[in-house]
Amino acid sequence: MSTVSGAGTHVLIVEDDDTIRLALRAALEQQGYRVTAVTTAEDGLARFQRDGFDIAISDVKLPGLSGLDFVVRARSLNPELIVIVMSGGARSVAMEALASGADDFFAKPFRVPELEVVMRRALEKRQLQREVRELRQQLQQRYDAHGLIGDSGRIQEVRALVHKVAGTGATVLIQGESGTGKELTAELIHRSSPRRDAPLIKVNCAAIPESLLESELFGHERGAFTGAVAQKAGKFELANGGTLFLDEVGDMQLAIQAKVLRVLEDREIFRVGGTKPIRVDVRIVAATNKNLEDAVRTREIREDLYHRLNVFPILLPPLRERVEDIPPLVERFLDEIPLADGRTIRGIAPDVMERLLNYSWPGNVRELRNCIERAMIMAEGEIIQLEDLPLRLGSLPSRASTPNGDDLDARLAEQERQWILDALKEVNGVQAHAAKILGITERSLWYRVRKLSLDVEQTKTKER
Repeated sequence: MSTVSGAGTHVLIVEDDDTIRLALRAALEQQGYRVTAVTTAEDGLARFQRDGFDIAISDVKLPGLSGLDFVVRARSLNPELIVIVMSGGARSVAMEALASGADDFFAKPFRVPELEVVMRRALEKRQLQREVRELRQQLQQRYDAHGLIGDSGRIQEVRALVHKVAGTGATVLIQGESGTGKELTAELIHRSSPRRDAPLIKVNCAAIPESLLESELFGHERGAFTGAVAQKAGKFELANGGTLFLDEVGDMQLAIQAKVLRVLEDREIFRVGGTKPIRVDVRIVAATNKNLEDAVRTREIREDLYHRLNVFPILLPPLRERVEDIPPLVERFLDEIPLADGRTIRGIAPDVMERLLNYSWPGNVRELRNCIERAMIMAEGEIIQLEDLPLRLGSLPSRASTPNGDDLDARLAEQERQWILDALKEVNGVQAHAAKILGITERSLWYRVRKLSLDVEQTKTKER
């Protein structure tokens, strides 16, 4: 079992009784806490402007501003501050302090064993707060990175749309081919929204039979059908206050579509076999790899449901339309995919990158990630070579080009070559500095230098 320590924890004491204040300070310092002690709530709040505190201990009855007012104002200055109150009066006073936002309390005159228990609870809560904050940061970094990596204009547009819609409650419809990152985009919208602390519930509409999907979405009452031996809450109820992600919504059966439409309009559900409406506060994010406008014309999707879902559309581009994002995606996958044998893969050979850039990627980002993971496993050294790639990349032709595509590719390559040479000349051939000027990573510049067969030595100023 993990233990927590008071070492380094800064505690503020607000107590006007000299005897209790000095005794409390001595007891806490003996346990390893760093202590600041004041006699009034006003002095305590003033110290917040200069010092950071982890825990505040305040008497309920103070001269001037009361201890209850101190609790409210201190928490407003630092929402993560742990506030403990002391009371020599009735227990109801301590209960009032807890209702005002205090985390714990103990009676005066205090006993050291009781104080130790209260402080241990405070430390455990403080540690939990830190772990939750770190986990949220890690999750946010994950959702910021996966699937939306790149600097192409198409992916920048998607990021801008996600940023705009995340803070609203609008229904979002994400469309794109399989493997373009629809689920990860939905996760990013949820984690960036005010609903981030509530559940994100996912339902794959194509993976659940029609006979079970209604119960899965709306729940059922006991005895509603054969096998319903107990009441069950559906996904809408489980997502209450949060987000419901309806993946592959284009495969939802028409009978279920009508009931989902009713939820979007009325914000209430009926369990299967139930007669009592249940209010739900759920944000809908839907996704599909189908063209829903075509599905409306063929009557596979209800037109009214389509318009309800299509409040804020986001179209994810296929990887073949943002080829310039392949190098940073590869770099990310090399960094984040672990190898069980502990090996480290530093990069890929230039001809491997050329092959990746020329492949059509029908499976999009998901296929690219799988390809890199397979190549990392196959690699004998620290650099991935052509023979490490799956066979389909070794023999398939390049991406289909448009008329005069070769001319356009040549002109773009020449422009890229000139930009890189200019940047290298400006910094006397130092690639790290040139990468910063160009706004790319050193590894990405390394790929481009080798792809274009550039002579970095020629960009260095010769000493006379």
